[in-house]
Amino acid sequence: MTLHRNTPIFLAGHQGMAGSAVHRLLQREGFTDVRTASSRELDLRDHAAVDRYFGSSSPQAVLLCAARVGGIQANLDSPATFLLDNLQIQNSVIAAAHRHGVNRFVFLGSSCIYPRNCPQPMKEEHLLTGALEPTNEGYAIAKIAGLKLLEAMHRQHGFNSISLMPCNLYGPNDSFDLQKSHVLSALVRRFVDAKAAGAPSLTLWGTGVARREFMHVDDLARAVLFMMERHEHHPIINVGTGEDLTIRELAQRIAARAGYAGEIRWDAGKPDGMLRKCMDVSRMHALGFAPTIPLDAGIAQMIDLYAGQKEHA
Repeated sequence: MTLHRNTPIFLAGHQGMAGSAVHRLLQREGFTDVRTASSRELDLRDHAAVDRYFGSSSPQAVLLCAARVGGIQANLDSPATFLLDNLQIQNSVIAAAHRHGVNRFVFLGSSCIYPRNCPQPMKEEHLLTGALEPTNEGYAIAKIAGLKLLEAMHRQHGFNSISLMPCNLYGPNDSFDLQKSHVLSALVRRFVDAKAAGAPSLTLWGTGVARREFMHVDDLARAVLFMMERHEHHPIINVGTGEDLTIRELAQRIAARAGYAGEIRWDAGKPDGMLRKCMDVSRMHALGFAPTIPLDAGIAQMIDLYAGQKEHA
């Protein structure tokens, strides 16, 4: 089932954190026909435009890494935008892929699809067994709709796809914009800046007791290629490390690596989000994949990346 290196592949979302990691991996692995389009060249929310693109480019495989993403504040500020944009992106790309004969399709979701009070670790069968976390409900509903649409397309049309649900991601090309960034990159920025400013203390959102699982985006890229090459149809597969830590512990590890020795304070008036999100990754392991990048090595890389951005700003 290994893909030929000249297989025409459409990589949607190649400029985002996940998509750019997949793009780098495909290039390193020698894939010679990877098609990409920026949001200015192709609005993935535009059903007709996406259909025309598929008609003219005829990809045989599609990797749907494109999405509107953001942290808690962005999701709270724009829930309708997160829901509508992601629904439109998914519907357009999935419909066009089926209509134009794509035979390999990988869909990226998120661990936020699982219920707020989900049993831990979260198993794939826990989907839709309870209410969602309110702080990212719009994004979660869109991702659930995407994987359920692909399940329905398989039942009705035999359309094969693999839906991967990654845990919290970080890595190169993540945003350090505090209004858009994920938690790890936001903490990296806060501590590096606090160290540079000589700040005696730093106040962080929430209580710090929420637990999260983090995986380097390059490991996700490896999972995408691994699953695309070796498997045809899986309605949902968790992708992660299977290990979590508290946000307080994460902050302490980042502070130590950044050399920040000031006091870390917590604003309990701000939301923690789900109290725990740890994936059961036994299905992923059974299929033959496991991540390899340690969290401490990833934190060090992110600090270096942000420090480099500051130098060239």
